[in-house]
Amino acid sequence: MKIVLLNGSSTPIYEQIMNAIKENVKNGTLSAEAQLPSVRQLSRELGISILTVKKAYDGLEAEGFIVVRQGLGTFVAPMDPNLLREEKQKEVEASLTHACQVAKTIDLGETELVALLQYIYEGDACNEPN
Repeated sequence: MKIVLLNGSSTPIYEQIMNAIKENVKNGTLSAEAQLPSVRQLSRELGISILTVKKAYDGLEAEGFIVVRQGLGTFVAPMDPNLLREEKQKEVEASLTHACQVAKTIDLGETELVALLQYIYEGDACNEPN
């Protein structure tokens, strides 16, 4: 698992850690039941405060991405298909929001935008892996 932190980012460090771990889970780099580094170990590896890593782990646990087993460590939670779908849907919503914003800058109407989306959805572009 690789976590890259951007110090100049407007996204807080703990959120960057959460997002990186979520992405590793969603893309299969981290599988269910995989053990994560301890809070102390990850804070040393990343060169950040233990409290920052703890905050990220607490957030991931609250969202159902990880489980903490007392005395054993922190593990990737078995993925609930609904949770995974919800996360992917958030990505779609963010992409569509960006597309709408760009469309408005060039005065592309709603009808044209929907037609373009239907064309892309029905075409080969949606069948190609990323």
